[in-house]
Amino acid sequence: MSPAPRRRSVLLATAAVTAAATAPAGAATPVRHRASGPLVIGHRGAAGWRPEHTADAYTYAVRAGADWIEPDLVPTKDHVLVVRHENEIGGTTDVAGRPEFADRRTTRTVDGRAVTGWFTEDFHLRELRTLRTVERLPLVRNRNTVFDGRGRVMTFQEVIDLARRLSGESGRRIAVFPETKHPTYFRSIGLPLEEELIRVIRRNRLTARECVVQSFEPSSLHRIAAARLGLPLWQALGTSGSPYGYAVTYRDMMSPAGLREIASYAQWIGPDKSSLVPPHTLLADAHAAGLKVGAYTFRAENQYLPAAHRRGTAPNDFGDAFAEYAFHYGQGVDAVVTDFPDIAVQAREGLRR
Repeated sequence: MSPAPRRRSVLLATAAVTAAATAPAGAATPVRHRASGPLVIGHRGAAGWRPEHTADAYTYAVRAGADWIEPDLVPTKDHVLVVRHENEIGGTTDVAGRPEFADRRTTRTVDGRAVTGWFTEDFHLRELRTLRTVERLPLVRNRNTVFDGRGRVMTFQEVIDLARRLSGESGRRIAVFPETKHPTYFRSIGLPLEEELIRVIRRNRLTARECVVQSFEPSSLHRIAAARLGLPLWQALGTSGSPYGYAVTYRDMMSPAGLREIASYAQWIGPDKSSLVPPHTLLADAHAAGLKVGAYTFRAENQYLPAAHRRGTAPNDFGDAFAEYAFHYGQGVDAVVTDFPDIAVQAREGLRR
């Protein structure tokens, strides 16, 4: 096991990343080295510093050193894949303040849960293009609200194009890491995600170095696997319950037998980081089954950190995120999914030293 990185001053580290976040988007110096050690995956871009799933967030993530960027995929009414955390967009766009779309507000049952708001599947792409993006967690990340209204809803194709442009800029191969969101639901309303995702992947001739597909629903990954695209697949795992419409629980899927089953169709698992803390043996069991492990979601605010790494009592203040990365890197995790890729990269540099 590599030695843990030297403990840094959290105050100084916070000041450094805050200064970087408030600099003009074009002012960042791109990280040009290739990754050594665990992969750093920009969760919806760099959601800690910019409104998620925006061009600014993805660009910030790559310039900070992220190896992959993650778009969540949902469809429009005309079956174009766009990137949003959820198909309900009342909290991530300005649609609630747009009178021309007031009549689109409705209640839908998504994966057995009633949700009220505005849904991508009720908008054509040209209509979504008129909306502007906003910070999803304004009470947690009020610093990001300064960017409200500056971005627009992106298509998956645009994220691919951006990743390739940023690959050229950085001199590193940046992979896209799409997640199929609510695939059973979308299949039920005639907007299946997998067929369109496969079409886009083939059209762009994405290779295993450029794209890894993830989902919480095994049925979605089986459909992707059947297309024989030659791409790695990533089975995301929750902390409780089951994948929607699936009888086997996440706990069962994380057993040695469950991991062997996952290894028959996927190359990665993506558990919540809490599932990798002893006495859990998931990391060793997954490696024994031939699976790589990418943990989610790493954040810097106290409320998302283990109690031992919190600093002060304010839930939205930054704690000792470096210590949490040091623990998981030291355990041998293969990747981290993070809202703060710059901090994850700095922690990885500490591990290398």
